[in-house]
Amino acid sequence: MSAIVRRFRFTEFQLLVAPSLMTVVGLLTIFLARTGSSRWTWSDIWVSLGYVALIFLMTIFLSATGFKGDQVLFPIVATIAGLGLLEIERLNPVLKAENPNLAHVARNQVAYIAVGLFLLLLMMVFVKRLDWLRRYKYSLGFLGLAMMAATVVFGTDINGARLWIDLKVATVQPSELVKVILVVFLAAYLDDYGDLVAGSYRFLRWNLPPIPYLLPMFLMWAAALGVVVLQNDLGTALLFFGIFLVMIYVATARLWYVVVGLSAFAIGVYVAYQMFDRIAVRVQNWINPWADPLDKGFQQIQAEYTMAAGHIFGTGLGYGHPQYIPAVETDYIFAALAEELGLLGTIAILALYVLLVARGSLIALRADRGFPQLLAVGLTTILALQTLIILAGVLRLIPLTGITLPFISAGGSSLLTNFIIVGLLLRISDGSVKT
Repeated sequence: MSAIVRRFRFTEFQLLVAPSLMTVVGLLTIFLARTGSSRWTWSDIWVSLGYVALIFLMTIFLSATGFKGDQVLFPIVATIAGLGLLEIERLNPVLKAENPNLAHVARNQVAYIAVGLFLLLLMMVFVKRLDWLRRYKYSLGFLGLAMMAATVVFGTDINGARLWIDLKVATVQPSELVKVILVVFLAAYLDDYGDLVAGSYRFLRWNLPPIPYLLPMFLMWAAALGVVVLQNDLGTALLFFGIFLVMIYVATARLWYVVVGLSAFAIGVYVAYQMFDRIAVRVQNWINPWADPLDKGFQQIQAEYTMAAGHIFGTGLGYGHPQYIPAVETDYIFAALAEELGLLGTIAILALYVLLVARGSLIALRADRGFPQLLAVGLTTILALQTLIILAGVLRLIPLTGITLPFISAGGSSLLTNFIIVGLLLRISDGSVKT
C-alpha cells in the first residue's frame, strides 16, 4: 500500500481538478444558454464527463506504471484542451447551420482528443529510449520530405493552399507530423555536428563552419520557401524556419545564424509576395482590411468587431455571435473566445500558453545535454511559435496564416500531433529515460 502511495502523482491529480470542473460547468453553462431552460440531465454533459474520465484515467495510468516525469505539464494541456472542447461544442450549432459538412465537428473533436490521449499514452509505453530517434534521423528526414512531396503531388486545395491529403475516410495534414520529424532530425544533427556548425575556422572577424556543414541551413531555407511556392502557405514556412533558427541558435550560440537566416527568409517571402496572389491578399488584409470590407477583408473585420464586443468580462459562454466570422472554428477561434470570455478571459488563455511554454523550457533545462535537451527545445518551440503566429495573425500584428491554435482549434492532424509532442516532452522529463 505504501508503495502505491509513493508512486501516486498527487500534484498532477490535484491540478486536474480545476480543468475538470471547468469542463463540466462550462458545458452545462453552454447548454443552459442554448436552451434557455434550467432543466438538464447527465446526458447533456456526457462529453465533459467523458473528457474528465479520460484525463483522470491518464494520470492513474502514469501513477500505476511508476512514471516519474513532470506533473505540471499534463494538467496545463488538459486545461487548454478542455477549453477548446468547450468552444467547439459551443460553436457546433453555428457550424451546422452554416455548412452541413461541419455538423460533426464537435463529435470529431471529442474523438480526436481521445485518440490524442491514446497517442500520448503510447509515448509513455513505447518510447523507453531516445537514441533510436537519433539513430534513424536521416530515415526520418527522408520520410518527412516524402510526406511533403506527396502533399504537393496528391494534395487537395482548400482555400488556395495545398496542405491536405484526402484519404476518403479522413483528411490529413502531413505538415503537422513533419514539424516533429524536423525537430528530431535537427536535434540529432546538431548533437552530432554542433561544434562544427558553431564555427571552426576564422574569416576576417567571423568564425565560420566548413562549407559542407552550411548545406543543411541552405536546404532548410530552400525547403521553407518551397512550402510557400508549392503549397502556397506562408504560415507553415514561417513555423518550419522559426524552429530551425531557434534550434541552431541554442546549439551554437551564434547570433549571426539567426540574422542571416531571417534576412534570407525575408527576401524569399518578399519575392513570393510579388509572385503569388494569395500571399499578397494576406498582406493587404494585414495592412488595411477595409480596402475590401465585403470580400477579402470581411473575415478580419468581423473578427475585430467580435473581439471588441467582449469588453473586459465578455458576453458569457453561449451568448456571443461567432456566426459572423467565417472559418471561426479554425483560424479565428481565439476571436470567438475573446468575445465570450472578454479581456480577462483572453489574458487567462495567454497565461496558460505561457505556462505551457515555460514548463517545456524547464524540461529542456533539466534534460541531459545533447540530443534530449535539443529535442525538448525544438518540441517546445513548435508549441510556442505556432501559438505566437496564429494569435499575432488574429490580432493583426502580422499577416494571418492558416495554422491552428494548439489544443483549441478544430483540426485532427494538429491536435494529434500536439499530444505526441506533449508525450515526448513528458518522456524526456522522466529522469530514468535512456539516451
